[in-house]
Amino acid sequence: MPRQPERGRTAWRNGVQAEHVAEQALLSHAWRILLRRARTPLGEIDLVALKNGQLSFIEVKKRTTYARAAEAISERQRHRIMNAAEFLLATHPEWIYDTVVFDVILVDETGAPRRIRNAFWQS
Repeated sequence: MPRQPERGRTAWRNGVQAEHVAEQALLSHAWRILLRRARTPLGEIDLVALKNGQLSFIEVKKRTTYARAAEAISERQRHRIMNAAEFLLATHPEWIYDTVVFDVILVDETGAPRRIRNAFWQS
């Protein structure tokens, strides 16, 4: 039983670290970070960023491989992120954008980020 809390703390630390890696990668490509760990009544979005009129809601996942990280994003989670994004759009009328996308940044065990643009959308 004592292992569960430690595993949870380790997962949380890994997630925060991966979000930092993702944020630095975005900043190095001239993205402007609008929100970090944006909590809404409908769910949380790891990063919200803007570049050249493109508003991106970003989910960050870290696993040993990019494939495992991608597999960790469930359909339920995608819908929760889209609902949270809709909430954020309604509560931030000051955001000026042309398009909205949902990106994923995967981080593997080496700490290298890989961005998947427009990874999912509402069907």
